[in-house]
Amino acid sequence: MKVFRIGRTAAVLSVAALALAACGSDNATNAAAGTDSSASASALTGTLSGAGASSQASAMDAWIAGFNESNPNASIQYSPDGSGAGREALLAGGVQFAGSDAVLKDEEVQASLETCGPDGALHVPAYISPIAIAFNLDGIEELNLDADTIAGIFRGEITTWNDPAIAGQNEGTELPGTAITVVHRSDESGTTENFTEYLAAAAPDVWTTEASGEWPAELDGQENAQGTSGVVSAASATSGAITYADASAVGSMGTVAVKVGGEYVPYSADAASKAVEASTPVTGEGRPELDMAMELARDTTESGAYPVVLVSYHLYCTTYEDQDTVDLIKAFGSYVVSAEGQAAAGEAAGNAPMSAALQDQGAKAIESIKAAS
Repeated sequence: MKVFRIGRTAAVLSVAALALAACGSDNATNAAAGTDSSASASALTGTLSGAGASSQASAMDAWIAGFNESNPNASIQYSPDGSGAGREALLAGGVQFAGSDAVLKDEEVQASLETCGPDGALHVPAYISPIAIAFNLDGIEELNLDADTIAGIFRGEITTWNDPAIAGQNEGTELPGTAITVVHRSDESGTTENFTEYLAAAAPDVWTTEASGEWPAELDGQENAQGTSGVVSAASATSGAITYADASAVGSMGTVAVKVGGEYVPYSADAASKAVEASTPVTGEGRPELDMAMELARDTTESGAYPVVLVSYHLYCTTYEDQDTVDLIKAFGSYVVSAEGQAAAGEAAGNAPMSAALQDQGAKAIESIKAAS
């Protein structure tokens, strides 16, 4: 059986690989441990290497800084190359954990049995955030849109900002006849997968394409950019542009309040948390007992819920080659899901802290990680 490919040797190799990858990555996040020590400092040493979701970049900076305050002789490195790249790196044995805005597909779950031991890889939610639908229209800070209209815009079927479908939901707002420029992710992205899941569930008559981490190839002629910062930068520089991105990254652009039931709900951390509360577990062969992958209710009509939301996970192996790696994984992972870690991320990135129940469940899942005998 081929298992436990991530160990001390792999960690050294993956640090070098991440250093090279970060040269071309989106918002590379890389923090080394401090050199000071004290009587109360942790005895943990070594380096963990991770890669994945660019949506987690700001939160990851906060987690690394907070973790290093208590563990000055340990180091965490993270390269935010996108969810797909992170999952691929973990399954190839190149990193010890991955950040992903999408859960492992069935074939990836099966591949994890080779890399991560007989129980495969473990999803632990780390970061909950609304996906903002952000636009660049001078003087307009917020628009009300229903799911069908959002889907029509991103399919290129609604092409100007004063289209009746938009104007009818925004009486009193003077909309220009500016052409709409859609900006989407060029890389495989968990943000794209979450956004298209919402469109497919909430506007199935308009968004007839299957949800995917890759933007539909048939929607050609649209603008695209790499990573979260890439689409935000492109949309910010283009009058009339619209994009989708982690809400923490959209800056001063206008944003959409999404129609849910009979009301329009602007994005917020609380509204995102309310949508997550309606989630159900993802089940399937090969997923470990304490796995926390979630199926979100994208078509919810719950008052005050914002369904365009992502749950970004940390993916860990259930089994690592040595106890030193397990100790580092448990220490870092436990900090991330703790009240302190969630508060640090919220302050840095504006994401929604996980509920106490989810924090406890995450801590239990992380504690189950073990070393090969």
